[in-house]
Amino acid sequence: MTLATTTGPRVRRVRLRDYTTLRVGGEAELWEVDGPSDLREATREPFLVLGSGANLLVADAGVNERVVRLGRRYNAMPDFAAGPEAWVGAATPLPGLVRRAQRAGLSGLEGLSGVPAVVGGAVAMNAGTRFGEMSGVVAAVELFVDGDLEVVPAAELGFSYRHTALPAGAVVTRALLRLTPSTPEAVAASMTAVDAARAGQPKVKSAGCAFKNPTGASAGKLIDEAGLKGLRVGDAMVSFEHGNFIVNVGDATAEDVTALLAAVRSRVPTPLELEWRRWGF
Repeated sequence: MTLATTTGPRVRRVRLRDYTTLRVGGEAELWEVDGPSDLREATREPFLVLGSGANLLVADAGVNERVVRLGRRYNAMPDFAAGPEAWVGAATPLPGLVRRAQRAGLSGLEGLSGVPAVVGGAVAMNAGTRFGEMSGVVAAVELFVDGDLEVVPAAELGFSYRHTALPAGAVVTRALLRLTPSTPEAVAASMTAVDAARAGQPKVKSAGCAFKNPTGASAGKLIDEAGLKGLRVGDAMVSFEHGNFIVNVGDATAEDVTALLAAVRSRVPTPLELEWRRWGF
């Protein structure tokens, strides 16, 4: 596939705490890219890909790898005018996409209502709730791998619970979504039900659910049953609203959060696997 030329990546030094939903993390070199040739340049060195900054814990010392972030070229909303199947840029915010699909009377994304992700990150980790996952609507993914673009069918992506088996070093650039015709009213009703069921989740600084649900169990319920709501290390605290959320109640550090995660694991009898990504540790 022919790679287009651009004016080059925009590079600057940033505090990653300003780019994560937990508001924790040190410095890194951020490369914002707006096309395949930008990506070719940005991914020549060891790199990490930054989406919405949710489900991410960054070390206080920051990271040595360059951090790649997709720019405006990758965040255009589809209009779904041609039907229920459309390509969507990887930097497109998921909440806005869910609303766009609802207005078009297309079902399939409402189970992801309220998930603070961009499409690329949601695909890369198969984001979801108990009401639905990205794997349920993805027909194919466009990946940037080893300097070229390739389209991979969903059946070859190895989707599983909070995991997608992407090739090493691959960057999601677009996703082909296949939704189901419905009505705006019906989809809105489904979204309302999902939002109501998830209303107990905290609205303060957090990175989303900290731990994956063990088979046949709820991580949040296990943490609650262990009496750990309100447990605190520095400014990192187990939320009173939902046991599987670690919230930043002030100026928490990654050291605070890491110590709190370890304390929770040590006091819950069932092994808990971290759902977040960790950078710089």
